[in-house]
Amino acid sequence: MRRLLELISFSLLMCLLSLGHAHAQGTDLLSAKKGVIPGGYNFWVYTPEDYYFTQETTPLVLFLHGASLCGHDLNKALRYGTVAAIKMGRDVPALVVTPQNPGGFWNPKKLNDILEWMDKNYAYDHTRVYVLGMSLGGYGTMDFVGTYPEKVAAAMALCGGCTLKDQSKMGDAPLWIIHGTADRSVGIGQSQKVVNGIKAKGHDERLRFEWLPGANHSELARYFYCAKTYEWLFSHSLTDPGRPVNRTINITKAERDQAYRDMIRRGEQLEME
Repeated sequence: MRRLLELISFSLLMCLLSLGHAHAQGTDLLSAKKGVIPGGYNFWVYTPEDYYFTQETTPLVLFLHGASLCGHDLNKALRYGTVAAIKMGRDVPALVVTPQNPGGFWNPKKLNDILEWMDKNYAYDHTRVYVLGMSLGGYGTMDFVGTYPEKVAAAMALCGGCTLKDQSKMGDAPLWIIHGTADRSVGIGQSQKVVNGIKAKGHDERLRFEWLPGANHSELARYFYCAKTYEWLFSHSLTDPGRPVNRTINITKAERDQAYRDMIRRGEQLEME
């Protein structure tokens, strides 16, 4: 009995030490990764507070910014998007990877290099990888999905387009394309070309698209602050039979506007604290 109690005590001690180490690792929830991939993008990794308890069941969100955040100041990449929403109070229980594009269109191969780096350095659910991007990031989202659809559980491309010459894989992964009809920065025709191409091939069973009447370019950033955006993404998995696109979750203009106001209010409160 004494030996058994000693073994139990030792096991508990090891467990507590392990948890203490995990807590220390998780103290910095947002960490910059610079130069870890030779010739690749620098990026941020956000780890949710309970990550070291969820590990292999944690989804991963890859957020791609627009042209205004391109450059070599990695802090710029956090000015809007998923991490900005989290900092303002939005709960996103996922690893969030935010690379910075120094300029030009997003390179799908370099984005895949980041995922491969994450494979070696973080535990997460590889059947639940999601891509979300706006403007230049919307292009990057579609280009990545059209190149590596087998890696993407679902993606949302806002006011973007596609630069791929070979778009034969477009439609292989659940994709929600959204564009405003009053967008003067990236014309809605760029998204419509992708939609029309997928439909022409009869490959649109995993496609969802929405044209927002009167919406301008910047208005679509409000999707990043909506809980339903992440609810929609997380409702998909690579293990879903047939990998259907979720058409039951809708995000109204009123919900987008309210979510944005709420996030701004929470962000101001957090700053005051």
